[in-house]
Amino acid sequence: MDLRKIKKLIDLLEESNLAEIEIKEGEESVRLSRNPVGTYVAAPAPVYAAPAAAAAPAMPMSGPTEASTGGTAKPGNALPEGHVQRAPMVGTFYSSSSPDKPAFVTVGQTIKAGETLAIIEAMKMFNPIEAEVSGTVVAILGENGSPVEFDQPLFVIA
Repeated sequence: MDLRKIKKLIDLLEESNLAEIEIKEGEESVRLSRNPVGTYVAAPAPVYAAPAAAAAPAMPMSGPTEASTGGTAKPGNALPEGHVQRAPMVGTFYSSSSPDKPAFVTVGQTIKAGETLAIIEAMKMFNPIEAEVSGTVVAILGENGSPVEFDQPLFVIA
């Protein structure tokens, strides 16, 4: 990838509300992020809250959002024991890279930290959700093709 393109991507990241940009050209890939890899701090929440607040009036009227919100209303009692992997952004949850491909992970599968668990589509960009810890997938809480909210539980890993 050309260095001029990378500099333009850096400028785009600095001028926008985006926390992360990932571009793939063939086998080459560049990921630029305002946050350290693998960690999410509380600071990005307001960045995602502003666009979510604008979209919020349309979302509560749809059934899947109410169902997913209802599922997160009592996470303490409903979630199995283990590390809860949460959504780092608002978007649409996908369990595989395309409809005809198998899911990235299944319940009972052993995974390693950094392994792709799912994808969240936000503003026409597909963001891989990588495992924060190694272990066994105990529960998959995200539903394929459903909207997810910031900090919504998606996976439980023990």
